[in-house]
Amino acid sequence: MDLIALPKSVLRLQYRVVRFPLGVIERQLRILPPDAMPRLMYERGLGMLDGIVGSVVGDEDIATRGALANERAQAVIRAEELDRKAADERRAADEELRRAHERAADEREEARRKREQEVEQARSQRAAREKQAGQEAAQKKAAQTAQAERQAEKQRQSAEATKRKQQAVVREAEKQASEPAKIALEDAVAKKLESKKAEEHAKKAGNLADAEKSARKSQ
Repeated sequence: MDLIALPKSVLRLQYRVVRFPLGVIERQLRILPPDAMPRLMYERGLGMLDGIVGSVVGDEDIATRGALANERAQAVIRAEELDRKAADERRAADEELRRAHERAADEREEARRKREQEVEQARSQRAAREKQAGQEAAQKKAAQTAQAERQAEKQRQSAEATKRKQQAVVREAEKQASEPAKIALEDAVAKKLESKKAEEHAKKAGNLADAEKSARKSQ
C-alpha cells in the first residue's frame, strides 16, 4: 500500500501507534544524565524521525517536536563537544604549563649547576694560581738561598785565603823576629861552654900547682 495515497490522518494515527513504544524507551532513557551519549543519540534519532514523519503527514506538532528534540540533542552534543574541546584545551594548557614549569625548573637547575661549576672552576683556578705562586716563591727562595750560600762560601773561602795569607805573614814575621834571638842564644851558649871549659882548665891548673907545691914541701 502506498503510504502517500493513505489519508494523512490515518498515517498520523499509525505513527502515533508505532511511536508509542519508542516514546516509552525515550522516557526510560531520561534517567540518564542529559548529556549521556546513548540518550542524546536516541533523542536525536527520534527527533529526526519525528521531523521526517511530521513533514510527510503534514503534522506540524510532530515536525516541531522532532525539530526541537533534534536541536536540543544537537545543542547538547555541541556543548559536550565544546566542553571536551575546552577540557582538551585545559589539559593542553595544563600540560604546557607543566612543561613550562619543568623547563623553568630545568633551567634553574642548569643555572645552579653552571654556577656551581663556575665556582668550582674559580676555586680550582685560584688553587692552581696559589700553587704556582707557592712553587715560584719556593723556587725563588731556593735560588736566593743557593745564591746566599754561594756568596757565603765565596766569602768564607776569601776569608780563609786572607787568613792563610795573614798566618803566612805572621809566621814569616815570627821567623824574622826570632832569628836574631836564636843567634844570640847560640852565642850565649857557646860563650858559656867556653867559660866552663876555661874554668875547668883553670881548676885543673890550680890542682896541678897545688900538687907541685905539696911535692916540693915533702922533699
